[in-house]
Amino acid sequence: MLGGIFSFHSSWKNSQDNYKQKPLRLQCTSLNFRDFQFAQAMLFAIEEINNNTDLLPGITLGYKIYDTCGSIARSARVAMALLNGDEIKASPLKACARSAQVQVIMGETSSSPTTAIAIAIGPFRIPVISHFATCACLSDKTKYPSFLRTIPSDYYQSRALAQLVKYFGWTWIGAVRTNDDYGNNGMSTFIATAEQLGICVEYSISFFRTDPLDKIQNIIEIIKTSTSKVIVTFLSNMDWDVLLHEFSINNLTGYQWVGTEGWISDSQLAAMDTNHILDGAIGLSIPKALVSGIEKFMFNVKPLNSSNGVLFRELWEALFSCKFNKSSSAAIQKECTGKEDLTGVENSFTDMSLMPIFNNVYKGVYAVAHALHDILNCNKTCDKNIQLDSLTILQHLLRIHFKTKEGEDVYFNENGDPPAKYEIINWQPRERDTVVFISVGIYDASLPEDKQLNVQNMSLIWAKNSLQVPVSVCSETCPYGTHKVLKKGKPACCYDCVRCTEGEMSNNTDSTTCLKCLPEFWSNEGRDSCIKKEELFLSYEEIMGVLLTTASLFGTCMTAVVAAIFFRHRKTPLVRANNSELSFLLLFSLTLCFLCSLTFIGQPSEWSCMLRHTAFGITFVLCTSCVLGKTIVVLMAFKATIPGKNVTKWFGPAQQRVSVLGFTLIQVIICILWLTISPPFPIKNFKEFKDKIVLECNLGSTLGFWSVLGYIGLLAMLCFIFAFLARKLPDNFNEAKLITFSMLIFCAVWITFIPAYVSSPGKFSVAVEIFAILASSFGLLICIFIPKCYIMLLKPEINTKKNMMGKGSQKRF
Repeated sequence: MLGGIFSFHSSWKNSQDNYKQKPLRLQCTSLNFRDFQFAQAMLFAIEEINNNTDLLPGITLGYKIYDTCGSIARSARVAMALLNGDEIKASPLKACARSAQVQVIMGETSSSPTTAIAIAIGPFRIPVISHFATCACLSDKTKYPSFLRTIPSDYYQSRALAQLVKYFGWTWIGAVRTNDDYGNNGMSTFIATAEQLGICVEYSISFFRTDPLDKIQNIIEIIKTSTSKVIVTFLSNMDWDVLLHEFSINNLTGYQWVGTEGWISDSQLAAMDTNHILDGAIGLSIPKALVSGIEKFMFNVKPLNSSNGVLFRELWEALFSCKFNKSSSAAIQKECTGKEDLTGVENSFTDMSLMPIFNNVYKGVYAVAHALHDILNCNKTCDKNIQLDSLTILQHLLRIHFKTKEGEDVYFNENGDPPAKYEIINWQPRERDTVVFISVGIYDASLPEDKQLNVQNMSLIWAKNSLQVPVSVCSETCPYGTHKVLKKGKPACCYDCVRCTEGEMSNNTDSTTCLKCLPEFWSNEGRDSCIKKEELFLSYEEIMGVLLTTASLFGTCMTAVVAAIFFRHRKTPLVRANNSELSFLLLFSLTLCFLCSLTFIGQPSEWSCMLRHTAFGITFVLCTSCVLGKTIVVLMAFKATIPGKNVTKWFGPAQQRVSVLGFTLIQVIICILWLTISPPFPIKNFKEFKDKIVLECNLGSTLGFWSVLGYIGLLAMLCFIFAFLARKLPDNFNEAKLITFSMLIFCAVWITFIPAYVSSPGKFSVAVEIFAILASSFGLLICIFIPKCYIMLLKPEINTKKNMMGKGSQKRF
């Protein structure tokens, strides 16, 4: 014996109890054609099994069905009545004359009544199989140990809906749910999954169909004042019957509705939507199914007349808008004969769009039959002596695995749930205010997570139906080069797009952070990529490099010209009197000084970094050593004129060469130590400029650098002092004055060089160093040699031995 619990009515009349008499029996109202269809599906499966000689041969299935009127309390009451075999006056459809304890209960259609039934029946381990109760809470075997269902749990549907919403880029949504187990649990799972996927819920409203009108008006006001354009719903078709009427009155159009299997494929709801509130709705539905023969059985409801005349008459009068036992007060209605033909009637009872649910009922009955077949050891006959008990039936139900006559696999997992698979349904409007339900994809929870959702190109479908793909976001997508900054007090989907700072980039939309560029790169103007930083160094191609190179080469050429003039006039008294050997050595060192400035130009490398500073140090020491030798020669020549003072022998040509070599050798030793211990090396300076790289030479040992520079300065100071002491010698020996001026320029240049070098950024510090080299070299060349060249070329009459001996006129130049 199978028990059935269905809501043949969806509501009841409220009565006021006065506590003076017994409360009136529940008076059911609002005939629910859908549950009549579900009951018919159960009867069809039972009849088919009873006529099948292969399944349960010799065993007949009976049934006992009750109406709950949509009341949770009544659901629990009739469940206990089925359990105990007691009769209650609640319009049972009795297939057997005697009452009997049922082995399995089929039903209920909604989650909350089913929860009440499962709690009441659970301790007795009597299986309860539902065809449409989807609440994920019912998978908890500790609370509902005997519950099974042939429809997937909302745990999967909620996650599938969240993935569907994410697929279309809707990150800012509203939510409306039924205020029962189905709506509250389903929406809770959906919101939790949606938040993990980066979807924000602007509002979540609960509703029950018995709520007062002001509650519905409040829902409408919330929807109208919100900014989200997509609304996810966990509602039953009975809730929509109430809501849709009020939504139409308030013209609540322009929203994208996302629905569950509870209403998304309900043709009766689509027929009610004359104001196109739900046009373009999308959601999840139980996959299409076909149960051959059931449609013909559905239309044959006359057997109900033999089992329950009252219920049959109520159904028949609703189907054909007629009345049995017509009275004079019902003159406007025709009289029912009971022989009317259903084939010409169009209403929700004759609508076969709920075939997938009929299939769920059908599979549930067959699951019981297969479990009994196994328990009774049925082959050609069944062992009728085996005593059936509810726990054994439950255990076998959890283990069954069979195929229906249509080839569909039927089995339950450890939680009593079937495999989760859904069709994605889209409401597409057609001519004459009709809507068709188009399958646009599937969701299969048994596949890998990245392949579970498979949606067709919805943008083409919307365009085909003159609809636009809706956009529902709290904040627009942040473009490349920006990152999201959350608005204070707002959900994570509400943010401002802030441009990345310098040196950072983002090449993704809606980036949460900007990525810092590598040290050698810098963000471009759009802040969407990192480009290689410009490398700064003093090159030959730029104007400054060209000018300094020109000056260096000009100084070299000028020195060569002076050397040529001196060489041509090497036998003249002026050249011979000014120590021609040191003069030529000085000119050679000046040439090296001019040329060494070229090593500072160009991209630094290991060899150029080591060469530029050591070459500069050695050539300048050679230069200052020559100047120092010339200064000492002048002083010695003056001292030699004093009687009894033969000092020239102490500083003759040999001593001059040794002194120059000695002074230079000291600098060479300093440079060798510098290059050995910590030589200069090329570096990339990222600190000088944010968006540029300065290629420069690191000094390595700063002590080595300043030792080289300090030694040059020491020799220069000695030259200046000795030249200063010789400044009052006769004009014939005025080379001392020229050396004084040249050393004055030399020292001034290098004293000012130090702060200028330290404070100059990047390549300008190199330019300052080159300028100091060139300026001091030009100072020596011009001050010491140009006056002599002037005499040799333009005043040859002065260039005589007599004049050099002081016998000519004084103050020649």
